[in-house]
Amino acid sequence: MSCDVGLYGLAVMGQNFALNMASHGFSVCVGNRSPAKVDLTVNRAKAEGNLPLIGSDDAEDFVKKLSKPRKVIILVMAGKPVDDTIATLSKYMEAGDVIVDGGNEWFQNTLRRGETLSAKGIHFIGMGISGGEEGARNGPSFMPGGPKGAYDMIAP
Repeated sequence: MSCDVGLYGLAVMGQNFALNMASHGFSVCVGNRSPAKVDLTVNRAKAEGNLPLIGSDDAEDFVKKLSKPRKVIILVMAGKPVDDTIATLSKYMEAGDVIVDGGNEWFQNTLRRGETLSAKGIHFIGMGISGGEEGARNGPSFMPGGPKGAYDMIAP
């Protein structure tokens, strides 16, 4: 299965947002450092009506399961974990792909990451997600910021 979008980072917000996208018809691949969180999210998708959601336990496999140009949303703790996740995933990504940081990050870090990824031809969007775990599952509020071309790739 080639998925529409990938979501990496499966704490409560990531799990619920992945399920939200899948329940709205997007095919989603999920990944996480901990395989148990991947299994839990895949099982939740099955229990909630066989939603179009698959899992991956490996960063390279996760990226390979996405249709091109790839759209990856990361929902991990702000700071170094975001940098580490971007470094891990971007090794397998190509020019024209887009990474969306769904966490609440300091704007200077967002600008720095955007510049670094731009040099590789990878688009970057910082997008705070508001609404907590309930909002992530049933109707979050998004605050995207980044290049218009990158936004156009992910806009509904």
